[in-house]
Amino acid sequence: PAAGASLRPCSTRLAQDGINKPVIDRIIRVDHAGEFGATRIYAGQMAVLGRSAVGPVIQQMWNQEKDHLKKFNELMVAYRVRPTVLLPFWNVAGFVLGAGSALLGRKGAMACTVAVEESISEHYNNQIRTLIEEDPEKYKELLQVIKQFRDEEQEHHDIGLEHDAEATPAYSVLKTAIQLGCKAAIFLSERI
Repeated sequence: PAAGASLRPCSTRLAQDGINKPVIDRIIRVDHAGEFGATRIYAGQMAVLGRSAVGPVIQQMWNQEKDHLKKFNELMVAYRVRPTVLLPFWNVAGFVLGAGSALLGRKGAMACTVAVEESISEHYNNQIRTLIEEDPEKYKELLQVIKQFRDEEQEHHDIGLEHDAEATPAYSVLKTAIQLGCKAAIFLSERI
């Protein structure tokens, strides 16, 4: 390269002057962990229900989660954010949650989807508020990504409801337990 030319790919050359690094690190780290966990949940559901009538629906949601994870992998590099050290745990926990809920049948898998996606949509909304309070112009690209993903997570939530999630036995207990787990995962992944 010519003298003084950067060897870094363009995607890692984001203007980082004046960003609130701790806030951005926390947001990207936890969102990466969440999307990683979501891919593992859907992998578990597909392992159990992939060949059933609901398999294509789960596959479609899984594909979107894979796209979300890919984007957060890119953002982690661009913003130089380290992943949470809990990824190995989320790898196993996500798959077990997905497979376990799918063992309850289609409705159980969809109840899991509703619980997780409702938690994630709320979490994304909180991040959107934080970034707008910080500086909506400075974080415009990140805001667009989070808004798009929030909308897609909300679609997954609605798909779960359309596929009889609420008809799962002990639905409210299952939903509450999963959402408590999501809140704990968010709290830990932001920090560790």
